[in-house]
Amino acid sequence: MIRIGLVGCGHIGTVHAVALQQLTDAGLVDARLTATFDDDPGRAAKVARHQGGEPYDTLGGLLDEVDAVWVCTWTAAHLAAVEAAADRGLPIFCEKPLAPDLDTATSVAAALERVPHQVGLVLRWAPVFRNLADAVASGEYGRVLAAVMRDDQYFPVQGLYGSTWRGDERLAGGGTVIEHSIHDVDVLRWTLGDPVEVSARTASRFGYPGIEDTAAATFAFADGSVAQLTSVWHQVLSRESSRRLEVFCEKALLWTDDDYLGPLHVETDDGERLIESEPPGWSSSFTLPAVYAKALAQYAEPSKAFLDSLSRVETRAGPQASAVGHPRAADALSAHRLVDLVYRSAADGGAPKSVR
Repeated sequence: MIRIGLVGCGHIGTVHAVALQQLTDAGLVDARLTATFDDDPGRAAKVARHQGGEPYDTLGGLLDEVDAVWVCTWTAAHLAAVEAAADRGLPIFCEKPLAPDLDTATSVAAALERVPHQVGLVLRWAPVFRNLADAVASGEYGRVLAAVMRDDQYFPVQGLYGSTWRGDERLAGGGTVIEHSIHDVDVLRWTLGDPVEVSARTASRFGYPGIEDTAAATFAFADGSVAQLTSVWHQVLSRESSRRLEVFCEKALLWTDDDYLGPLHVETDDGERLIESEPPGWSSSFTLPAVYAKALAQYAEPSKAFLDSLSRVETRAGPQASAVGHPRAADALSAHRLVDLVYRSAADGGAPKSVR
C-alpha cells in the first residue's frame, strides 16, 4: 500500500484529501492518506480526523513516514516542500501554480523532474476538453481561426474558498491570471499549440496590491490564428467558478460552457450536435451524493491515474519511475512562461511580447 502524505490542508488540500479517502474506501487504489502537515496544526489535525492519517508537527517528520506526497500549500511554499520530498526520492503530486514567479517555478520543475510526479492542471483530465482537443487535432473542421476563453470566479478570499493567502502577492504571486487562469493558458496551449506573441492588460480594483482581479490577454499564433482570454475575479458570490471556451474553425464552431463534462457543442453547415461525456464509471462507488461525487471525480481521476502508475513501479523512485504522471512539470512550466509574458506585457502597457 502506498502511504500518502498531504502537505497543506487548506481548501484544495481538503478537496484532495476527500478524493483520496473516497478512492481508498471504494477499493479503487492501493493507497491511503496516512499523514498530514500544515503550518496551522489545527488544519492538519482536522483533515486527519475526518479523512484519515496522523497529523505531523514538521514537514520532515511527515516525509520520513510516507511513500508519496501531495503538495497543496499556498503557492510560495511549494518549492521548499517539493525539494524536501524530491531529496528523499518521493513521488510528488504538486498543485498548480508551481510557484509565484517564473524563476522559482523553474526551480520547482527541476526538482519535480528528479522523481515521479504529476501537476494539478486538472482541466487536461476533463472529458469535454479532451474531446475538444481531439476534434481540433483531427483536422475534420479545418484550420483554427480564433478561440475565446472566459474564466470568472468570485474573489476567493471569501465564501467556499475562504483563502487566507490569495490576497497576498508574496504568497500567491498574483491574482486571477496565475492563480486561476493558468489552467486556461494550459488548455489553450494544449489545444492550439504554442503562440508566438502575447499581449495583455490587467487591473487591480479590490484593494489587494499586486493581485489583479481583471485581465484580458491575446495570444497570436504563427499561422495567423488568435486566442483571447478574459479572466475576472468579481464579487458575485453565487458564481463560484465558471468557464466558457469557443473555438472557431473553418468549418465549425466548437464551444462549451462547462469545464468538466460539457457537453461539447459542434455547429456546422449540417446543424448542431452535442458530444456528451460521463464521469468515470467507478465514481458511482463514492459514498457521496451524486452531485458531489461528480464534482469530486474531476480531482479523483488524475489522482487515481497517478497512483495507478506508482503502483506499477517502486514507490521510492527507481530507474524507470520518472515516466509516470500527466501533466508533467514541463507542461506546467510552459504555461508559467506564457503567464509571465501576460504580466510583462501588462506592466508595459499592453505591448506585445515575443515567445522565445
